[in-house]
Amino acid sequence: MEKHLVIGASGQLGIELIIGMQTRYGIHAVVASDIRKSNDKDVNRSEFISLDATDIEAVRKTLQQGGFTHVYHLVAMLSAKGEENPIAGWDLNMKSLLNVLECAKEGLVQKVFWPSSIAVFGPNAPKIKTSQDTFCDPTTVYGVSKVAGELWAKYYFEHYGVDVRSIRYPGLIGHRSQPGGGTTDYAVEAFYRALDKKPFVCYLDKDEALPMMHMDDAVRATLDLMEAPKQEIKTRTSYNLSGCSFSPSELNEEIFKFVSDFKTEYKPDYRQKIAASWPDSIDDSEAKNDWDWKPKFTTTKLVEQMLEGLKSIV
Repeated sequence: MEKHLVIGASGQLGIELIIGMQTRYGIHAVVASDIRKSNDKDVNRSEFISLDATDIEAVRKTLQQGGFTHVYHLVAMLSAKGEENPIAGWDLNMKSLLNVLECAKEGLVQKVFWPSSIAVFGPNAPKIKTSQDTFCDPTTVYGVSKVAGELWAKYYFEHYGVDVRSIRYPGLIGHRSQPGGGTTDYAVEAFYRALDKKPFVCYLDKDEALPMMHMDDAVRATLDLMEAPKQEIKTRTSYNLSGCSFSPSELNEEIFKFVSDFKTEYKPDYRQKIAASWPDSIDDSEAKNDWDWKPKFTTTKLVEQMLEGLKSIV
């Protein structure tokens, strides 16, 4: 019987992934772990284990005792937050990943999922339809740690046979949790301001387009990737993944269709420089070819779904 452990389960992606896995695999086939327990009642239907992923002995003990077949390692300090404390960001992102990879090398788990990001790309990458094999020259410690993590994933697969699988997520948009310190989180904040009937102050330039994805697409892609036969996984760094792309002004226009008094003011700060170094859109043809990836959410559908989702909890 497969048993799935999500490390970093109380974060924005972790909450959505746990709920998606409960639906697909059953509540008791999924275990959440983090340094703090989520307040989400749906997440808490599954067992919770308190775990510091930077403590390898704690990770090893959890895997030994839990009988897990799959680990989803989501622990990370995101881009904007990481720039405030680069050394802490590097230490958290790298140490926690290597701890999981070492345990997988020891045979304590069959498959590992680890998320990468479009933050691996830098200012020299093509802005439109950035390809899978584009040279990575990130400008943030978060991006640097993701490039390093991709190479470690490939190394552990090639040298030790560890079945590590990864996706380069675009900006992820979901309604179940507050933003977690990423540069693309402006979009989630915009939805909250719209429903609160408050003006939104955006820290990016109005025309700064970025790749985005609804959480439902991200969760489905993650689980589909992990279920794909091993021989179909040809990229052992991380797969490009694309959903839709939009700029803050385009998002404003879409929200305005549903919330007629929504207004956005643009005051770019240091995060604009980060966003400007990232692609406007992503070429994910290798994911489509290898494991039949297909996004479902357009920008309009994403906006409609987010507003409906938030109305049910705000």
